[in-house]
Amino acid sequence: MNRILSLVSAMSLLSLPLAAHSQQSPGDWFEEGRAAVERNLALRAAEGATAKNVILFVGDGMGVSTVTAARILEGQLRGETGEENELFFENFPNLALAKTYNTDAQVPDSAGTMTAMVTGVKTRAGLISVSDAALRGDCASQQGAELLTFLEIAEMRGLATGVVSTARLTHATPASNYAHIMERNFESDADAAGLSDPGDCVDVARQLIEFTDNVEGSDGLEVALGGGRGAFLPDRDGTDPEDGGPGRRIDGRDLTREWVERHENAAYIWNAEQFAAIDPEKASHLLGLFDWSHMEYELDRETDAAGEPSLSEMTAKAIEMLSRNPNGYYLNIEGARIDHAHHDINPIRALTDTIEFAHAVRTAYEMVDLSETLIIVTADHSHVFTVAGYPGRGNPILGIVAGGDGEPDLAADGMPYTTLGYINGPNPGRDEDLGHVDTTHESFRSQTLVPLGSETHAGEDVAVYAVGPGADLVRGVIEQNVIFHIMMEATRLDQR
Repeated sequence: MNRILSLVSAMSLLSLPLAAHSQQSPGDWFEEGRAAVERNLALRAAEGATAKNVILFVGDGMGVSTVTAARILEGQLRGETGEENELFFENFPNLALAKTYNTDAQVPDSAGTMTAMVTGVKTRAGLISVSDAALRGDCASQQGAELLTFLEIAEMRGLATGVVSTARLTHATPASNYAHIMERNFESDADAAGLSDPGDCVDVARQLIEFTDNVEGSDGLEVALGGGRGAFLPDRDGTDPEDGGPGRRIDGRDLTREWVERHENAAYIWNAEQFAAIDPEKASHLLGLFDWSHMEYELDRETDAAGEPSLSEMTAKAIEMLSRNPNGYYLNIEGARIDHAHHDINPIRALTDTIEFAHAVRTAYEMVDLSETLIIVTADHSHVFTVAGYPGRGNPILGIVAGGDGEPDLAADGMPYTTLGYINGPNPGRDEDLGHVDTTHESFRSQTLVPLGSETHAGEDVAVYAVGPGADLVRGVIEQNVIFHIMMEATRLDQR
């Protein structure tokens, strides 16, 4: 892929032709996002400080109902009633709601939503940092549709950059920072067979390793921590260091070795022991791939044979490394598996991952200088997850609905029901009497109404929490792409 990006050439991409279905062009999205920030600028009482650093936290699938339920669970795990508790980021002084739809979808996916946040332009579902002039799965349509990301701008301006995720690093949310592809599932070259026209488009894993070839003046991401070893290793037995199995790459390349060879003092690690041994003062570029696919849920992390760092630990290591750069840094941290647990109608794992996500935010908050660091916490989308019934105060959030007298409330079918539920998913019906089921057990899957193979995303707005320079621009109800423009205004990268 021939894609050398510069600030000037990338901005010109916004004049791309309008896709037939779209009511707004990429240029419209960009200009309207910038205008929203300018309106909020006018509300400032005085000129604010400039953010040297930006940390963007994304809780994948962390809708408002997830925040509410996780808040209660965290409090109840401490022996409290729970409702009065607050997740750490809920104390941030600035709050907005973001509209999450994609240009072709009322209810979005993570590729389109994260693209909006990191490029300032909304796009179709399934596309990673390309405009909706591109067609999903069609390489030829991607030509000229690439959108400059905040991470790429930061690299061009000499900042350190990093991505941290509990998903595969090639998954939609982390990949939107550094890759440009017309199909989110094109994570390794083995995925080309599933595309209508793969052409000469390059898979996401290669784009991470070859980042410096495509972005003018970049020295590459300094930190990339998450899962997804398979997309970086060749498809032959013995290549995976944990179980000796094969990777996924059919081109025979070992991209982990190429990472180390590309950067002086670079390191590649894949287990907790190696992670702990990394000296952030010595490693110039760190690639950590702690699982063949996604990392473990927080609830299961301690059972991983090779050992995995927590999201909080990865956050701390990333900040330690990136903060060495005197020009500042941009760091994206994703709590990815909140989303996966919801798709699996498994509320306990979704909520425990949300709690760990909040702990990672606290870790960052306590490490940085807030006079020069903007922290934004948000979600890419919500889920069809509800907190329902009329349970009494302090009723176990993972339990069945019971009133103030402690007796279970019964539905019209004469059986109890849970406070937490999903409108759709893979476990439909009311055949099982939950009065005889431990709904707090980690293996419990919620009952659903509409039978689907996997629970779906939801389309309501998500919350945006912010603290630090530029946080006062986070207010009201905004389009999701405005987040990019807030980060640009807070850092003034276009003026550096």
